[in-house]
Amino acid sequence: VAPAMAALVQGLWAMLDEMADNDPSGYRRLLQQQREQAERFRAPPEPRLVLRARLAGARFGLSQGAAGAPIFINVCGWRRVPAPQSPAGPTPVLAGPLEEVRGEPDPYSVIDVAFNPAVLQRAEENPENMEHLIHLTLKFVEERCSLSLSRSYTLEPFKLKGSLEMMQRRLKGREALPPHLSQNTKELSLDQLLQAADAENCTNSPVLLKGESVTESKVPLIEEITSTEAPAEPSTPVYEMRVVKDANERPLQLELRIELPEVSSVSECDLRISKDDLVIEVPAKYKLQLDLPELVDEDTTTAAFNKGKRLLCVTAPVARPG
Repeated sequence: VAPAMAALVQGLWAMLDEMADNDPSGYRRLLQQQREQAERFRAPPEPRLVLRARLAGARFGLSQGAAGAPIFINVCGWRRVPAPQSPAGPTPVLAGPLEEVRGEPDPYSVIDVAFNPAVLQRAEENPENMEHLIHLTLKFVEERCSLSLSRSYTLEPFKLKGSLEMMQRRLKGREALPPHLSQNTKELSLDQLLQAADAENCTNSPVLLKGESVTESKVPLIEEITSTEAPAEPSTPVYEMRVVKDANERPLQLELRIELPEVSSVSECDLRISKDDLVIEVPAKYKLQLDLPELVDEDTTTAAFNKGKRLLCVTAPVARPG
């Protein structure tokens, strides 16, 4: 696949060089079109609706475990998702991972699903088409995440569960293009590289949701595509650890202060602690793993997040000798 991509890149540049020499005005128009397309591509996803679903056989509010936790599906419009090539053809869809969130007071899961804005606009103009699109979206999430969802769902009054930044980060989940494409070749514009990558992605087998027969379907089937951007590497946050001791210099507890300037809610944080180590992760933002200087009692460890200071404070009592 990579040599084919490299050949495509070389061919594009040869065509552009020839066009610049023989048709300067056409070359300028092409560059302007590329700039306009790049601007559309960089536009963020637009939240449109949130579906609250649940696993088949589970009842909302009766269980705090994964089986009873609600699943929120953020449905958004994104210009970088291609529009269907024809009314009868499959509808491209871009989806992020299903993430479990330790929400307050109850846990939940969330997944982001993006369509071309034109697809959602057509669905919003017709309640029957919207119902069918929602049905296919639920079936798509089922098959993609190996779940069995109830056909009962709720349309939430808000348009986005979580933050726009986190949704955008989750949707950008594809590895970067091969490094050698930028070596021994001219540097392509953003839009040209993305179009070349999209052309390659279209050769992948689509994920089709066959909820109804093609002849009866009023809304096209769904075809999953993949993002063309590399996921952001999480950084190590700034932190300070202090060992509190008693009058006899015996350790009483560990106090850890972690600066998380890009976090707005504790629900974004995943904190895990054992007797001798601690791990905190904020997807696509931060990751910190520490070996603790003292054995601690993980059952009585507490954590508090200061939204104003964007500061996570962890207090871990030192384990008493057994």
